[in-house]
Amino acid sequence: QVQLVESGGGLVQAGGSLRLSCAASGIIFSQRQMGWYRQAPGKQRELVARIDSGGTTNYADSVKGRFTISRDNVERTVYLQMNSLKPEDTAVYYCNGIPSLATWGQGTQVTVSS
Repeated sequence: QVQLVESGGGLVQAGGSLRLSCAASGIIFSQRQMGWYRQAPGKQRELVARIDSGGTTNYADSVKGRFTISRDNVERTVYLQMNSLKPEDTAVYYCNGIPSLATWGQGTQVTVSS
């Protein structure tokens, strides 16, 4: 049974930082490309960062230079370090595979105040 559990969100002022974590189970984590997605109110879910099984990363232009994705295959966890946060980063953040699995976690809310 696939389970994805995100944590680490919160309320932060613009310019601040947060570190998100996602614990995965029920998948062969080490072999899977993983990503962080976000969904802002009234908008479609978008992929903001990805990391493949070898550690190669890729970012959406909107977060490049500010966000860093990483993974720990032993702990079966993927992280998202978010720096220099902006109000437009406000969203619910989810992790999932790429391509995404049918199961999604509950997400973690990130709110950036101006």
